[in-house]
Amino acid sequence: MELKVQTYLLDILQCIDEIFLFIGDNHNFLNYKEDLKTKKAVERNLEIIGEAINRILKEKPQFQIENARNIIGTRNRIIHSYDNISDEIIWTIVVRELPKLKIEVEKYLLDS
Repeated sequence: MELKVQTYLLDILQCIDEIFLFIGDNHNFLNYKEDLKTKKAVERNLEIIGEAINRILKEKPQFQIENARNIIGTRNRIIHSYDNISDEIIWTIVVRELPKLKIEVEKYLLDS
């Protein structure tokens, strides 16, 4: 695996870990919704994840990441259409999609 791609994968993994650190072990939506700093930190990490995946695909267009286009699209919506992103959407991504992405990224890194 190319060093650039490996670096981007490590960035994704770090962002996922930070998101889970920010939201805590109990994954409480109401706490998340009321904590502006946590919401902004989570959104920023989702932006970085989307950008890292975008860069991976520019380096290696054939690289397979499940839901890559959706992840990049979420990044774009957070940045360019921030008023159309709800706490519920972000929360759903965090609790349903990020654990799967983490497993996928870890597998790529182990196989490299």
